[in-house]
Order: sequence, then structure tokens, then C-alpha cells
Amino acid sequence: MDNIVAYSPFLLKGVGVTIGLSLCSIMVAVLLGLAGAAASMSGNVLAKRAASFYTTVVRGIPDLVFMLLLYNFGQVALNSLGAVTGLWKFVELNQFITGVIVIGVIFGAYMSETFRGAYMAIPRGMIEAGISFGMKRGLLFRRIIWPQLIRYALPGFTNNWLGLMKTTALVSVVGLEDIIHNGYAAGRATREPFTFMMIALVVYLLMTIISDIGLRALQQHYTRGVVRGVLR
Repeated sequence: MDNIVAYSPFLLKGVGVTIGLSLCSIMVAVLLGLAGAAASMSGNVLAKRAASFYTTVVRGIPDLVFMLLLYNFGQVALNSLGAVTGLWKFVELNQFITGVIVIGVIFGAYMSETFRGAYMAIPRGMIEAGISFGMKRGLLFRRIIWPQLIRYALPGFTNNWLGLMKTTALVSVVGLEDIIHNGYAAGRATREPFTFMMIALVVYLLMTIISDIGLRALQQHYTRGVVRGVLR
């Protein structure tokens, strides 16, 4: 316990980094997911192909490989481009930004499929009814499409969010001082790696439980009036 108390500020700093990384990454993932879903359902052939290429390639690359490629090769590419153009000098990629970009891009591909499936689940008759009432595109989206899109997307979004939080542990390999990195460092310093890895495990478990409770409450809110898929 003495070692845990002594290293608690160090561990809390890691928890804050992990939570911040998760929240920033999910925002990037949602934006990319919405854009990917819109592109895949648009009438533009190039947009459809671009969305298909994005989801296929990103989902086929291991997360760790993608992260190491961006962190190492991306930094080399940026500095080579800066040297050729003369626009900037040496640039060192920030581990936090690298993690946000990589995790956001990876889960943006999964979110794209989640939002696309949710949109396709919306009954066409409701959209047609809104159009027949003279609703403009913005009002139609706010009053009919968006509430149902959230309802159908929430189960998949929950799974993606829980997976995203666990994926943040990979950022420790590039030196980001998250809970895994700091817990491992504290374990080596005190020769108690099991104790501090168990603390990291409990942190992730608590984050998962809290997230699951919150998202289930949100799902219940958006499914009010619906019983087994039938409107009351």
C-alpha cells in the first residue's frame, strides 16, 4: 500500500491521459464515421469508392502496426516534405496527437458501418412522410432521421466505444504516459509489476462499467415508446 500511495499522483496522471485520449479519439471517430456513412450512401461513385476503400483498408490493418507506421514513418515523411518545400524545420510528432489520429481513424471506419446500418434501418415511409409534409432537409434530419439514427446506432456505438477505450492501451508503445505506461513504470521501479498492472486493469474495468451504464441509460431514453421493435 505504501508504494501505491507514493505512486498515486503518477497513476492518476496516467488515468487522466487515458480518459482524454479516449474522448478525443471518439470525437474524431464519430466525425469520420458520419462522413464515411454519408459518402457510402451518396450518389457520387467516387465518394462511394473512397468510403469503401477507407473502411476496407483501415479495418484490415492491425491497430499496433498502423500506430507504429504513423508515428515512425509519418514523422519521417513530414520532415522530408518540410526539407523539400522549406515550409518548416524539424517536426516531432506528439504521442497524444498520434494516438488520437490513429485510434480515431481506425474506429472511424467501424463507426462508418455502424451509422450506415443505422440509417438503412430507418423506415423509408417515415422519411417520405416528412417530405410529403413539406419538411426541408435540415428539419427532416433533426426531427425524423437523427433521433432514429441514434437509436439504431447506439448498440454498435457502445461496442465501438468500449473497444476504443481498450485500444488506447496501445499508445503506451510510443511513449505516451497513459495508465499502462505509468503503471508499468511504477511496477518496474517498485518490483511489483503485478500490483500496478492490476490497478490498470481495475481502471479500465471501471471505465467500461461506467460507460456501459451511461450508454444503456441513453439507449433507454431513445427507445421510449418502443417495445420489441413495435411502436406503442
